[in-house]
Amino acid sequence: MITVSNGVNESEYKKIMFSDVMVTRKRNLFWGRKWRTLDLEMGIAIFAIHLLALFAPFTFTWDALFAACGRALLCGLFGTTLSYHRNLAHHSFKLPKWLEYAFAYLGVLGFQRDPIFWVSIHRYHHQYVDSEKDPHSPTFGFWFSHMGWLFDSGYIIEKYQERKNVEDLKSQKFYRFLKRTHILHLYSFMALVYAFGGFTYLVWVVGVSTMLSHHATFFVNSACHIWGNQKWDTGDLSKNNWWVALISFGEGWHNNHHAFEYSARHGLEWWQIDLCWYMIRFLEAVGLATNVKLPTEAQKLKKSFAARSRALQ
Repeated sequence: MITVSNGVNESEYKKIMFSDVMVTRKRNLFWGRKWRTLDLEMGIAIFAIHLLALFAPFTFTWDALFAACGRALLCGLFGTTLSYHRNLAHHSFKLPKWLEYAFAYLGVLGFQRDPIFWVSIHRYHHQYVDSEKDPHSPTFGFWFSHMGWLFDSGYIIEKYQERKNVEDLKSQKFYRFLKRTHILHLYSFMALVYAFGGFTYLVWVVGVSTMLSHHATFFVNSACHIWGNQKWDTGDLSKNNWWVALISFGEGWHNNHHAFEYSARHGLEWWQIDLCWYMIRFLEAVGLATNVKLPTEAQKLKKSFAARSRALQ
């Protein structure tokens, strides 16, 4: 029996289905752990969103469907992907402050917490990727990486007590305001949706749209560290996954992203569809996006597996 450095026998490892990723760490998802108030609130909120979405077949109308798609596009593409991820977390490009704040506010309405929290967690993910301190590595299991970590604030407190990796956002009054008040904005948004379209719109614009957008993001954290292929020598489990890229506006080209975190473009090949990059390119063309960062050929060569092979010779 082989024992590895962390004292766990290899025979105790479990492989995630249809992959070579091993679950090498344990974290109790539901039982045998302390549930904090924040965990219960998050769990109830996620459950309520999924419960609301179950009414979709009984409330379908074309205008509700179009409204849900429009909200997913605005909050998912412009809010979470373009703003939270590529603009705020990685500074892949610059926007005028009025537009930066507008896109960030769309991210708040995407029901993925405030920018300070989101960006902090994501930066920790890159700093400690697939290690014991990664916020959502599949080495703790698929479900933990997909959404289990959301209900485990103790894990976040345990790993990141000081949370000083997002001072650039904390220094701005707008982001501090959103951190204090983001829940109020969500309730106000839901009230407006209900006032405009009643229960049908609440089901589709809040329930269905949020559920699908959430899982698109969650699959980047889980599936893109389990299934797919690696083009670049990143030293982690990140994968390029075409189907996740399609449902997440280009975020599924995750191995590309981990190789070049600063890059505004994730789909580096012409055939790698990246809707967020197309929008950034449009904003650059009209003069709204500046300092757009892309990897050079020399940087690509350095991250290639061929470069590692030559280094080992």
